[in-house]
Amino acid sequence: QVQLVESGGGLVQAGGSLRLSCAASGRTFSNYAMGWFRQAPGKEREFVAVINWSGTITYYADSVKGRFTISKDNAKNTVYLQMDTLKPEDTAVYYCAVTRTLLKRAEAYDYWGQGTQVTVSS
Repeated sequence: QVQLVESGGGLVQAGGSLRLSCAASGRTFSNYAMGWFRQAPGKEREFVAVINWSGTITYYADSVKGRFTISKDNAKNTVYLQMDTLKPEDTAVYYCAVTRTLLKRAEAYDYWGQGTQVTVSS
């Protein structure tokens, strides 16, 4: 049974920081990439960032580039999302997911976590 468990969400003021974690279990994800998506109320799920298995390639949505950093620890089967200079428009449920590709489309991802709420107050 594959499980992706996110943690680290919460309430923060604009300009603040949060670090999300996503721990994967249930199988070995060799050669898989891991990504983050988010979904705000009334909006579609959108791509945030993705990192390849070795951690050498990363892609970001334009809206978070320069503020968010994705990283991973393969020994712990965990991916992180460091979020700095947060804005109210970053408020959303954040999901981690696993894919064999580095695509930004949600349909390309095979497994998903349950999500963690991030709320940024102005």
